[in-house]
Amino acid sequence: MNAKAHLLYVEDDESLSFVTRDNLELQGYEVTYCKDGQQAMQVIAEQSFDLCILDVMLPEVDGFALAKEIRRTDTHVPILFLTAKSLKEDRIFGLKLGADDYITKPFSIEELILRIEVFLRRSGVRQPIAAATTNIGRYEFDYPNLALSCNGETNRLTQKEADLLKFLSENRNQVVKRSTILEQLWGEDDYFLGRSLDVFISRLRKYLRQDENIKIENIHSVGFRFVAE
Repeated sequence: MNAKAHLLYVEDDESLSFVTRDNLELQGYEVTYCKDGQQAMQVIAEQSFDLCILDVMLPEVDGFALAKEIRRTDTHVPILFLTAKSLKEDRIFGLKLGADDYITKPFSIEELILRIEVFLRRSGVRQPIAAATTNIGRYEFDYPNLALSCNGETNRLTQKEADLLKFLSENRNQVVKRSTILEQLWGEDDYFLGRSLDVFISRLRKYLRQDENIKIENIHSVGFRFVAE
């Protein structure tokens, strides 16, 4: 079995870090998380990584200082900055320190994962092995490969569709609040994101209609319940 790629992730925003870390681990990556720059400095001295994801604005020691310390001992590991800053000067400064790329907040999980995969391919790190498929009623759900199959027919899902189906199936037969889904999968509870969630729920209902025992029930003013045997 191929070893998992080991990522260093440094972010002081607890809500954002929880969602991001969870999604990265679902993709099969091993994630070492640090909540501030001082903690990250200690970890850097003790471990090696395949890719580093650094927030620029950190307490104690900022992302630029971390990148400089990483480059002092490792000139090859990819460094990806997460930043709310869009000033050209900051981007140039970070790149001069040895960063490989920037992602400006707010960002999508899909974009982050795509960037990670690109850099790991370039550096020759093997990608995570796809996990075994799971059963949802009469369906076979292959989350890593974004596939939902039943009776020889396969639907190719988008990453967000797969994320939503996985989240609902893991909480099957329980009422899940809309706000919880939005915060977990989109990073925030927002009216317009809520409308987007409704669209994805409709798509999943369409994909799952071959099994009459599977239902995604609306719980008025609360959220949804995924019913499946």
